[in-house]
Amino acid sequence: MLRSLRNAFFTGIVVILPLGVTIIVINFLLDRLGTPASKLFFWFLDKELKAMPVVQIGLELISVLVVFLLITLLGYGSRVFIGRIILHNMERLLDQVPVLNTFYRSVKQIVQTFSQQKKAVFQQVVLIEYPRKDCYALGFLTSSAKGETQDATGEYIVNVFVPTTPNPTSGFLLMLPETDIKRLQMTIADGMKLIISGGAVVPDADSHDTVTINNPAEANGSV
Repeated sequence: MLRSLRNAFFTGIVVILPLGVTIIVINFLLDRLGTPASKLFFWFLDKELKAMPVVQIGLELISVLVVFLLITLLGYGSRVFIGRIILHNMERLLDQVPVLNTFYRSVKQIVQTFSQQKKAVFQQVVLIEYPRKDCYALGFLTSSAKGETQDATGEYIVNVFVPTTPNPTSGFLLMLPETDIKRLQMTIADGMKLIISGGAVVPDADSHDTVTINNPAEANGSV
């Protein structure tokens, strides 16, 4: 009975978690973006009218949409000739500020790295022996090593990101010889599912679809 209650509790968490995360994101946007933007956009409205809960939420929603629209227009404007000139001059101006220029270049490099459309950050799922021999870890091939790291080893080195479980946003960058990695056929999404689930969701080797193993006997093909 306790096991049934426990399973039902965790099932409820899985069901309500996406809704909870969505509510948190919406609340964050309204609180951190909608509130200050509504004060800027609707400064001319009566304070008593803006203090009404329904009106306040409506103004915050409209303000968030306006901000997103302005960002989208800025993105379109940066593609045209005049927009590129303005953006280039703004970057040159930021480069003149001693501390701000370093921060701006670092953030810009990170954004450009993760916003590449022609080449994904994670290229392929690989298997490596880590942290010791005969102990395997799942990693993502990011690129081939270049420059000093390649020259110092004298081998063909590849960069592999090994994420942590269940939070794949942190992990380790390993530089390994090409011969030390085993390239897998599973997709990046299946690899992420395997890591986030702690090994509970395993991609099928034939169809590359993910399956959940609840009984160890299922992994051996027995009934």
